[in-house]
Amino acid sequence: MAGEFAPWADRDAQPLVRFENVTKRFGDFVAIRNLSVDIYEREFFALLGPSGCGKTTLMRMLAGFESASEGRVLLAGQDLAGVPPNRRPVNMMFQSYALFPHMSVAKNIGFGLAREGKPKAEIRARVDEMLALTQLEPFANRKPHQLSGGQRQRVALARSLAKRPRLVLLDEPLAALDKKLREETQFELMNIQESIGVTFIIVTHDQEEAMTVASRIAVMQGGELEQVSPPIELYERPNSRYVADFVGDANILQGNVATMSEGVAGLAWKENEPNLKVSDRGVAVPAVASTAWLSVRPEKVEISHDRPAGADNAVSGHVWDIAYTGSTSTYHVRLDDGTIVKSREVNQHSVADRRFTWEDSVWLHWPAAAGVLLTR
Repeated sequence: MAGEFAPWADRDAQPLVRFENVTKRFGDFVAIRNLSVDIYEREFFALLGPSGCGKTTLMRMLAGFESASEGRVLLAGQDLAGVPPNRRPVNMMFQSYALFPHMSVAKNIGFGLAREGKPKAEIRARVDEMLALTQLEPFANRKPHQLSGGQRQRVALARSLAKRPRLVLLDEPLAALDKKLREETQFELMNIQESIGVTFIIVTHDQEEAMTVASRIAVMQGGELEQVSPPIELYERPNSRYVADFVGDANILQGNVATMSEGVAGLAWKENEPNLKVSDRGVAVPAVASTAWLSVRPEKVEISHDRPAGADNAVSGHVWDIAYTGSTSTYHVRLDDGTIVKSREVNQHSVADRRFTWEDSVWLHWPAAAGVLLTR
């Protein structure tokens, strides 16, 4: 999506949502700290972070259930301060779905329209449209308890979309689903969002979910934004150790910048070991002798029995543990000083034909361009 749709890269694009120097306090506790971010029309934007990082507080401020202690929250240029929830062109889909158990699927979807006093014909037409969009026509007369978890999730989404809001807020919407159904529903959400063009903001602590559905992801920690980027950039070019470690899996090795030549930094990381080489990728390289970190993803680290010839980076150790996940195996290699470095391989053959096993002496190697140089 990001390659075809990237309004955040256009200086003239006007955001649909703007958090402007927002701080939120609950007594002495600061939940959001001087946060600013823009979200654009038709985005599928993810707020990602651990429990307590402030992501749900941001969403509740948009919905009107909380107000900013400082700063402004704007929607289409309008300051939302003082605007009650029912006056905002925003709908929030809760984790529990909050369906009315005594109502049919159709009546649940049309409930908000009925409360607004819309004509019955208009309600019926809009409900039919939402049933078709979410593929729920066969279940229109069923009650929520007669539906699967995935179907109830779609009813809640259809109800959120029925009033044609400009913005839909999704609070951990797939948390109650099992892994396989959650993965299937992620693509359903993406298809629905793209087909109707409504802006979605999802709150989640699931990195894979955010990476799958979002056009951009805001990684949060302690009420602050760590990084806001499209999924590929977030994974390939994290801007801190926190982001590298939180989004996916990463080997992170600490050292001091020893050399810089032709865009490649040399990181002194162990006595009597060659410097680790890492392409600077345009980051602000710290001064020589200052501390920096090399982050390299396990799938970019190759494993071999013999020392590789001409590798930019090569370290040796013993296979300490193996994590088998079906499609891949992750080898945890313990170096002489106790450092663990991971290498991940696709399982192209049966486990019986595995090339490496516990306690094997092995070499790990990767090119300079595979790593990321981090300064914090």
